[in-house]
Amino acid sequence: MPSILSVNIGRPLRQRIPAGRPTGIHKQSVDVISVADPGPKRVVDGAGVSGVDGDHVGDGRHHGGSDQAVYAFAREELDEWGRTLGRDLTHGMFGENLTTIDLDVDAAEVGDIWVVGTSVLEVRGPRIPCATFADRLGERGWVKRFTAHGRTGAYLQVIEPGEIRAGNRISVQRSGSGVDIPRLLRAFTGDRDAARAVIDSGVLTGARREELLARLG
Repeated sequence: MPSILSVNIGRPLRQRIPAGRPTGIHKQSVDVISVADPGPKRVVDGAGVSGVDGDHVGDGRHHGGSDQAVYAFAREELDEWGRTLGRDLTHGMFGENLTTIDLDVDAAEVGDIWVVGTSVLEVRGPRIPCATFADRLGERGWVKRFTAHGRTGAYLQVIEPGEIRAGNRISVQRSGSGVDIPRLLRAFTGDRDAARAVIDSGVLTGARREELLARLG
């Protein structure tokens, strides 16, 4: 049954990118995390706001907030990348808060509900790779390579706050929205047909819908 293999948080650490600003991408496994809706994406005291208590968000303009409150990535994908790259990838290596097992995270559709631990989460969209992620991996051409692979894990919104720990099972309630993680990634990275299909589906509202409409011109 789908479950949580590891829960991870990132303390602020200096990294080459972004220069002079701490990042929280260096995640470490902990016993338990508390999750809650952080509200809109914003910058507070120079940092963003995470949905995971104690998790640092270095770039509040592009990360954090309700739609990116919690990040989940499948252990199976980490293992596949480990084989491809010829290196061991620990839990949290890709900056995920939840390392899952026995769950195809990238088959999730926008609006799917995950009941895990004492919390309720909703799938909101893909992870768009950035320079900080590339610097963390130290792999040449990483942003393009990761994007082209199309399996980015999922950002989740916190619908009901609670605690999550390793070993918790994940109960998935499918939304039937028809917009899975790879399709939304393509929509936000230049595929105009995918963008039109996502707009027509009605799964996006507010700023995210306006952003996608702007990309369509």
